[in-house]
Amino acid sequence: MAKRHSVHCPTCKTPTDYFEKPVGPFCSNRCQMVDLGKWLNEEYRVSEPLSPTDIELLEEIENQNRS
Repeated sequence: MAKRHSVHCPTCKTPTDYFEKPVGPFCSNRCQMVDLGKWLNEEYRVSEPLSPTDIELLEEIENQNRS
């Protein structure tokens, strides 16, 4: 049985199950579209490329979460 991952919607902060809906981690299609609009309007942006150290840290976190 898959683990349930409860998160807050990045747009409206409503608690939701990450995998419950096809729009996860968002709670609705509307919230997903609001987020996409922010990316397209360049309200969000990636500040700099990930360094090798950042990637190693992410891999360590993923491995800990799998345990």
